[in-house]
Amino acid sequence: MTVDVIDRLVGITPGSPLDGIRAQRPEARTHAQKSYEALFTPADAGGVTSAERFALAFYVVGLHGEAETAAFYGEGLPPGGLREAVESAVAQTRTHGPYGAFPAGPLSREDKAGPAYAVDAATTSALGPRLAAAFAHAHMLVYHPRDAGPDTLAAMLAAGWTTTDVVTLSQIVSFLSFQIRVVAGFRVLRRAS
Repeated sequence: MTVDVIDRLVGITPGSPLDGIRAQRPEARTHAQKSYEALFTPADAGGVTSAERFALAFYVVGLHGEAETAAFYGEGLPPGGLREAVESAVAQTRTHGPYGAFPAGPLSREDKAGPAYAVDAATTSALGPRLAAAFAHAHMLVYHPRDAGPDTLAAMLAAGWTTTDVVTLSQIVSFLSFQIRVVAGFRVLRRAS
């Protein structure tokens, strides 16, 4: 039997009050799990390896400061120096946000400048050009969603990703943003009960 990832991350056990809450939305529960499986254990990985998927997840969850969830995604990393390279990238690029600029108009008053993705040469070398570009793209989506544009996608293609790969990587970032918030909410409920 496949363990539901959100249940695992929160510590929800069968028959518990939180299990009862999740059972009230069976389709949401099923689709969240199926999304995880499609993104992290697909039948056909295409051009994005399992190591790249988990490295990106470990990075994104690190940017969000979710240590428990990061530990889960860290389990999917292969042995070697990749984990340390990702941890270094998180340490060098974690900030607060969101940043970016709206088109001229009433929302422009909410414009906020912020740092772009930048890691040292050693970390970039350890990640390799593909992951370094993927991390820059993820950083843009997490911290600068209003500023993402054709130039950021061109950098991904130049690093060797295909358009399909870019969609997959973007879906991973989006899914993690959803999952992190769901898990955080259920953890609050768990502590309150």
